[in-house]
Amino acid sequence: MQEPKQKSCCQNSNNEVQSCCSNTEQTTVSLNSNTSMAASAPTATQVEEKASCCSTEPDEPDPSALCCSSNSAEEPASNCYSTSTVKKRSSCCCSDSNESGTTDSCCFTVTSKEPVGSSCCSSSANESYSQDTSNSVGSETAVLFPPSNLVQYAVSGMDCGACAKTIEKSVSKMQGVQSVEVQFSTGKMKVASNDEDILREIPRTVSKLGYGAEQIHSRKDKDEVFLVEGMDCGACAKTIENHLRTIPEVERVEVNFSTGKMNITHSSNQETIIREVKKAGYTTALASKRNRQDEEPAKKSIDFGTLSVVLSGLLLAAGYGISFLNAPSIISTFLFAAGMLISGYKPVKSAYYAVKSRSLDMNVLMSVAAIGAAIIGEWLEGALVVWLFSLGAVLQIKSVNRTRNSIKELMDLAPPEAWVKRGNDVMQVPVEDVTLADIIVVRPGDRIPLDGEIVKGESSVNQASITGESIPVDKIVSDSVFAGTVNEHGTLEIQVTKLVEDTKIAQIIELVEEAQGKQAPTQAFIDKFAGIYTPIVFVVALLIMAAPPLLNLGTWGEWFYRGLELLVIACPCALVISTPIAIVSAIGNAAKNGVLIKGGTFLEKAGKIKAIAFDKTGTITEGKPKVTDIEVFVGNKMSLLHIARTLEAYSNHPIAKSIVNYAEEEQISVLTGENFQSIAGKGVRATIDGINYYAGNRKLFEELNVTDIPGVIEQLQEQAKTIVIIGNETEIVGVICVEDIIRTTTVKAIKQLEAVGMKEIVMLTGDNEKTAALMAEKSKVTRYFANLLPEDKVTSIKQLQQEGHQTAMVGDGINDAPALATADLGIAMGGAGTDTAIETADVVLMADNLEKLPFTMKLSKEALNIIKQNIWFSILIKVVALVLILPGWLTLWIAVLSDTGAALLVILNSLRLFRLK
Repeated sequence: MQEPKQKSCCQNSNNEVQSCCSNTEQTTVSLNSNTSMAASAPTATQVEEKASCCSTEPDEPDPSALCCSSNSAEEPASNCYSTSTVKKRSSCCCSDSNESGTTDSCCFTVTSKEPVGSSCCSSSANESYSQDTSNSVGSETAVLFPPSNLVQYAVSGMDCGACAKTIEKSVSKMQGVQSVEVQFSTGKMKVASNDEDILREIPRTVSKLGYGAEQIHSRKDKDEVFLVEGMDCGACAKTIENHLRTIPEVERVEVNFSTGKMNITHSSNQETIIREVKKAGYTTALASKRNRQDEEPAKKSIDFGTLSVVLSGLLLAAGYGISFLNAPSIISTFLFAAGMLISGYKPVKSAYYAVKSRSLDMNVLMSVAAIGAAIIGEWLEGALVVWLFSLGAVLQIKSVNRTRNSIKELMDLAPPEAWVKRGNDVMQVPVEDVTLADIIVVRPGDRIPLDGEIVKGESSVNQASITGESIPVDKIVSDSVFAGTVNEHGTLEIQVTKLVEDTKIAQIIELVEEAQGKQAPTQAFIDKFAGIYTPIVFVVALLIMAAPPLLNLGTWGEWFYRGLELLVIACPCALVISTPIAIVSAIGNAAKNGVLIKGGTFLEKAGKIKAIAFDKTGTITEGKPKVTDIEVFVGNKMSLLHIARTLEAYSNHPIAKSIVNYAEEEQISVLTGENFQSIAGKGVRATIDGINYYAGNRKLFEELNVTDIPGVIEQLQEQAKTIVIIGNETEIVGVICVEDIIRTTTVKAIKQLEAVGMKEIVMLTGDNEKTAALMAEKSKVTRYFANLLPEDKVTSIKQLQQEGHQTAMVGDGINDAPALATADLGIAMGGAGTDTAIETADVVLMADNLEKLPFTMKLSKEALNIIKQNIWFSILIKVVALVLILPGWLTLWIAVLSDTGAALLVILNSLRLFRLK
């Protein structure tokens, strides 16, 4: 009797041939999954779901036959769809255990020496579905599948990692879902699918599980972002907002003066929005359509503004000159009127739409003043008012644009095109067209276009654009590199791990833009104050025009003129602009130096900090134990290291690894050993040349009855160093001391912090009292808290706050999250290495360099000083001008000059923050 033919892993329950790589419930990974998913082995959920697909018996899954399993236990499983480079060829995704030597070829990674393009999951009857491939030859490639639409959801209601797994498993079973990843730490879920109906159904599915899910719309999904030119203070932004809100098709609009951007949700077309903004007197262009080749199309408007100022200035000068001749006065009046029309067209137009949208901005005030001057026959005064106002506006716009250059410079860091391997060719393609797992080639001296991992080549990479550190970092295979950084020498082949919109530089740009757009407490207060102050002064000006003449205290013309002066003085432009320009300048400068400050609120807080608490491990210290001392009692140093490396070679303990690394640096080879044994809590043992050697703590050798323990060991232990004793059953050969050493920049940074006025510099550590005291002495901190559990760090922060100190916490952004949240200011180290640090902290030091911290504090204090200077200067100018109005010593054109001059001085004062080092 013939044995029943085993069902192929690519047949369904009805014995119909199907692809194990199809979008069924077994498929949980896709090309568009993120790198961490692409490189990881199948999860428990995936193993459970794929068992029936890839095992010889449905009820007895064979682990070796799992989809995408690896031949080597040391090699993580390759993703079915990824093109991640692997060192060993992974096993067949759908092997048939009953036919030796034959395998199905679904999802396995092939090398460049082997043909690419086998059939995917052929059945036992040798039927197959052909899978075309178009991968590049070089390095290692994999069978690719059509890219999917990757959508993010915000998930609420999760209280542990198990919740995330439950949601992940349920969503992955939905027909058409190619991949799903739920991150409990961030509360986000990423789903890859080409089926829009499925993506809309996901929130309902998650809701049935007792959780909430809401799709996170990117700006391109929900909003359109426009860049607006011509705004010279926050009132202009309000005018545009108010005008656009009168349009029925506009659902939501937000104009940010600081960044010059407008976010708008609407059902109209882009041309209509551009036309409506133009009506209000400003120019705009869709941000997404701006590129490096056609940068700043709206610059034409600035050139027109400059030309109008120049032309009206010439007419004004000509009219003034003619007034001294015997020519009819009508000629001078005509020239003054022409100058007013040319330079006043834009402000009057903007004023019209401001009034129409029920807002009083400076355009309204200046327009009323100019028209009023013309009515009473003061044509020279009116023309001079308009010309000075237009000149000030042009200069202000140019100056404000300088504060936004930090973002534009960051955008230009990453090249717009990349050299990508396509088959045997290398071609230049736009970075937007590069997909995950593509191999890009970066030549010496070129900027790296996308984040990725080096698969071939070695070089030094200048990461100053990301971390602010000008010293290049050596990079080898498997090291990560970032878009916008410079390849100093040596050609690199890099596998792309992030798309252009997800790169570190894109993340930084988005963060800085958001930070510059957030109002600081001072700015929020001034904006509210200006909103009340301007209408009140406007009413007072009207009363001054009407009340004194009615009371026979002067002529109508005299008091009308003084009322116009008050209207000009009422303009709060300099006051309103005093804070946002300083905030934008400071945050932009910080970003260029590798420090991300998440908004004006945190910039202000940093300037008020009086105590800083540092986590010890990884912040004050390097976080990696290193060999510091070696004492030899028998033989020499070389023989001791030979034995130590042999004993520690098979251990994964950090201390063991530090000894092995040190031995490798000293070019110490491994001896032949046998009978390796780990002694829990004490050390390790191995037989070398017939002698049993041990590496461990003092307790281990005391149990071996080794009584002759040198006194130097006692002395080393008193120095709070970790001691590894090397010896045999009769004697101690030597001792190796391992210590987590202080960062080279720590002591210098702490001295600089004291110099900028820090009162308390505190170290938080879980070490014992003795070790903590020694580390505190070495690092020069003023205080320390020892024997701390993670929750105890929160208590320490609260203690400092109760002592009356505004307190900052510096940590790695992951383990120290509770303390970072409790502190008045949370500062994370090493944002270039982890997205979590960027998400959790208020301030992020992109490099592991504490010397950036004194710079941040100094920048914050200087920003606060400049903001105060701007505010008091703006108020003083107003007070002086108001005092000069009463005796009639102030003229209308001097009032305009004082207002625009004050605004320009405030901007120039704020720009000083760019030069701070």
